[in-house]
Amino acid sequence: MRYVLFALPLIALIALVAVFASTIDRDPGLVRSVLIDKPAPPIELAAVEGLAVPGFSTADLTGQTTIVNVFASWCIPCRDEHPLLEALKAETGVRLFGINQADAPENARAFLEELGNPYDAVGADRDRRASIDWGVYGVPETFIVDADGVITYKHVGPLTPQSLEQEVIPALKKAGS
Repeated sequence: MRYVLFALPLIALIALVAVFASTIDRDPGLVRSVLIDKPAPPIELAAVEGLAVPGFSTADLTGQTTIVNVFASWCIPCRDEHPLLEALKAETGVRLFGINQADAPENARAFLEELGNPYDAVGADRDRRASIDWGVYGVPETFIVDADGVITYKHVGPLTPQSLEQEVIPALKKAGS
């Protein structure tokens, strides 16, 4: 009986370690956003200073399907996914808005001048308030907003050719684009 009492904490510890070990490689994209099927949160983002495209507000997200991509110049995965955003824009013609997170205007401009600017509008989220309101875990993240201004899809992390083909393009079609 005494050995059983000593073994219980050890068994509990082993069980706890097993639970943590089995979830360590969990895909953050599996976490469903509470904003799915809800209107986009209200935002009013000024344009990035010196950029040739305007900023935007929530009111601008109605009328047609829009992809909203949260990015930053200091984000390495953002740099990796950028050619895919350009290709998506070229292939589908979808309206593409950017939320530039926590960047100095000159860094955001340099990023888009170097890699190209596929965005129809880019709002400066210098204090990350809009990103917080949108439930952004980290950059990059991508949302699809339907013509009624409702968020219908969220992708956490950088886009890949596979995620575009298997998730984003079908979600665009479903949203009515």
